Amino acid sequence: QAQLVESGGGLVQPGGSLRLSCTASGIAFIFYRMGWYRQAPGKQRELVANITSGGITSYADSVKGRFSISRDNARNTRNTVYLQMNSLKPEDTAVYYCNAAMRLKEYWGKGTLVTVSS
Repeated sequence: QAQLVESGGGLVQPGGSLRLSCTASGIAFIFYRMGWYRQAPGKQRELVANITSGGITSYADSVKGRFSISRDNARNTRNTVYLQMNSLKPEDTAVYYCNAAMRLKEYWGKGTLVTVSS
């Protein structure tokens, strides 16, 4: 059974950093495009960043230069995607969700809350 588990969220001051992790199980991780989405209160879920199976990355304009996505494809030991978030702003406050997609298959994690506040 496919499962995505996020971790690393929390409370951070403006200008601070956090690193989110998402560990996948039950899927052929290396073949999936992995992504991070976020949903702020009262807003729609939006794409933050994604990384293809070949390591090509893309970012929302709002996070370019501040966030970095990476993945560890080591079979059975890692299967993890990361989101390094630097220079955090209050508007980055949201629940961050991990996503795995390949053709017609798509899976979501339950999310981790990131709060940027002084």
